[in-house]
Amino acid sequence: MNKEQEEKKAQEIMDFRYSIIAELLNPYLSRSERRALMREKAGRQYEIPYSNRSRITQECIKKWYASFRRFGKEGLRPKERSDKGICRALPAEEASAFLEYLEQNPQLTAKAAFRKLKQEGVISTEISKSALSRLVLSAGLQRKVRMQSKEQRQQLKFSFKYPLECVQADMMYGPQVPDEKGNLRRTILLVILDDATRRVVYSAFSFREGSLEFEYGLKSVLLCHGRIGKVFTDNGSAFISSETLRILSILGIPLIHSRVGYPASRGKVERFFRTLRDGFLRPLDKDSLRSLDDMNARFHTWLESEYHRSPHRGLGGKTPLEAWMEKAHLIIHLDSSVNADEIFKHELRRRVYSDCTFTLDGVLYEVPAVLKGKNIKIRFNPFQVQRKLELLYENRNYGEARVVDTYANTKVKRSQYDDPDSGLSPSRKPGRTPKEPPASPTRAAFSASNIDLSKGGKR
Repeated sequence: MNKEQEEKKAQEIMDFRYSIIAELLNPYLSRSERRALMREKAGRQYEIPYSNRSRITQECIKKWYASFRRFGKEGLRPKERSDKGICRALPAEEASAFLEYLEQNPQLTAKAAFRKLKQEGVISTEISKSALSRLVLSAGLQRKVRMQSKEQRQQLKFSFKYPLECVQADMMYGPQVPDEKGNLRRTILLVILDDATRRVVYSAFSFREGSLEFEYGLKSVLLCHGRIGKVFTDNGSAFISSETLRILSILGIPLIHSRVGYPASRGKVERFFRTLRDGFLRPLDKDSLRSLDDMNARFHTWLESEYHRSPHRGLGGKTPLEAWMEKAHLIIHLDSSVNADEIFKHELRRRVYSDCTFTLDGVLYEVPAVLKGKNIKIRFNPFQVQRKLELLYENRNYGEARVVDTYANTKVKRSQYDDPDSGLSPSRKPGRTPKEPPASPTRAAFSASNIDLSKGGKR
């Protein structure tokens, strides 16, 4: 029901209520006559608009009369329920989840959306069809309204003014390329595109689709070009890592995700992918590709010699390289005091086992005994093949972890007086003289026979 229909309904109810109390407003009526008239009216039957009832109580008539005397005809306006729009048959959390899902999927009917959420376990309450219909109507999410809203959703064209003020990042699947073992593997291209000039500031084919490639690309842009204002990506798994968010928050770079299901908001990078497919991938002789490095070499040759030097309609006929050079003096360079290697280190939490070890990526590392049983922080450079793991506990550095060498540990002398909390191994507690080790069964037997093992004969 829209606002006009609601106003019409309220006006009809107000007119009916006024027709009931109109006679009671006669100033010549005494109090007893007015009370008797109320009893008479309460005994009649009426056709009450928008109601199934036909009678009105005397108390109700009395209340309408008092409201009119105090507020005029506006006092006869029907009041809205305090819980209007709230589904009493469905818990608030489930109702909110249902309405949000229905709004995100306008093509579904309310019944289909409810059934889908119930199958997924989001909703566990069973409600009637009429209650579900009332919930949808109260929220204004009728299917016709939802479809119209989807069709009329506004798409605004945007463009930034300065280089690196905003960069768009996205990934695209490429052709299959032989790996180091000669096996064909699907490649993934990461592209970081400058929004203002359409220049590709970083791009590389790889065999992985992860956040490490994205972080490496961001680090390259910061060191090679300058500071980034903001990063605009989709909601892919490579762009939602908690470590990536932590690193960008340290640098003060906001990471903005486009709305799910609307690739048009990333139109610039999507347009580059179309140019890439038409100008590079289709003419490419894929059978002649020898390795991933060969693929990247050919791609960057095309990128620098053709794409960056071709006029772009979105730049008014200028090439991306010309647009970049025109405004390159406006780029803010990264401060020399910023240590990018330290900022881009990953931080993980691990609990040290009772044998002073912990596991990372399937590798067993050992730490000083003082960290036994502690929840420690590990910092490392994820781009290094040979990782150096820094050990931190309560803002104190405990050096680097070492890969466990189980065979070498068999040759380490151990003392029963080692103090695990001292962090030294092996060690002895000061001020105490160690006792002799207990005799083995063999030595005890020889001793009982009065045989001196050190001299090789009897005592």
